[in-house]
Amino acid sequence: MPAQSWPPGGGLRGVPHTYTLFCPPLPTAPRIARDYVATVLRSLDLHRLADDAALCASEVVTNAFRHGGGCGSLLLLTAGSGEVRVTVYDSDPEHPVAGAAGREADGEAESGRGLYILDALTEGKWGTEPGAPPWLGGADGKGVWFVLTVGGGPGPLPGRTDPAPDAPPGADPGSGS
Repeated sequence: MPAQSWPPGGGLRGVPHTYTLFCPPLPTAPRIARDYVATVLRSLDLHRLADDAALCASEVVTNAFRHGGGCGSLLLLTAGSGEVRVTVYDSDPEHPVAGAAGREADGEAESGRGLYILDALTEGKWGTEPGAPPWLGGADGKGVWFVLTVGGGPGPLPGRTDPAPDAPPGADPGSGS
């Protein structure tokens, strides 16, 4: 008898798939979140979204770790209806702002680019929502969410040029050779 796929008919039809992960207030939390999101999406045959979703989740969990007040964060991933939505809840009531006070991130800075990356990879489909689970601040906490569309895709990051297909490794991306 052939193996049955779930949901019947395969893909993301039917009931959305929902997964949760508690991210402890540890420096390893962003890496764990990144690996978790990539593994879940690959198990759902959403390989094309796995890397972008994992990077975005890592950026949001990093912000929760840095600014969340030490309670950790909760990652909620839902895949269905042609999209993947990830929400990361934390206890920090402040909503994120791209760059320092909204300015462009300094090219030499070690931080400040996460929300720009998030915005580029999600084509602007991200935001915040008030409230978090009671043990993460309840009404004083917040959720930062993003959506990636199955079958869509933003292409390369702004300002990024990939080497020509026949370029040798390490070639200058702007030169084409």
